[in-house]
Amino acid sequence: MLKQLTLAAVLLASVPALAQEAGHEGHMMGDKGPASMAFMEANDRMHAAMMMEYTGNADVDFVKGMIAHHKGAVEMAQIVLEHGKDAEVKKLAEEIIAAQESEIKWMEEWLAKNGG
Repeated sequence: MLKQLTLAAVLLASVPALAQEAGHEGHMMGDKGPASMAFMEANDRMHAAMMMEYTGNADVDFVKGMIAHHKGAVEMAQIVLEHGKDAEVKKLAEEIIAAQESEIKWMEEWLAKNGG
């Protein structure tokens, strides 16, 4: 039973890496315009960065994962600033960038102080 669980865990852990290697085949391809492609590429980068080696320290692992997640949010917000048209959405994107960049700075400083 343990061997089956271990195999299942290895297979599940490799799915995102395989999807990353395969390019965009794992995505539901709809529109292939510049904004859609930019979002897809940002999403791929974020998920690749989140595939990290876990340390067993929940605090460190959480902060490392959240840095990657927040950087992805900043990148997606920048895409909407470049391609979006709705003023309210663009305002939200600007607020997200400010908040996420502040949190990324805090998390990077925390990691530096806490052996991450």
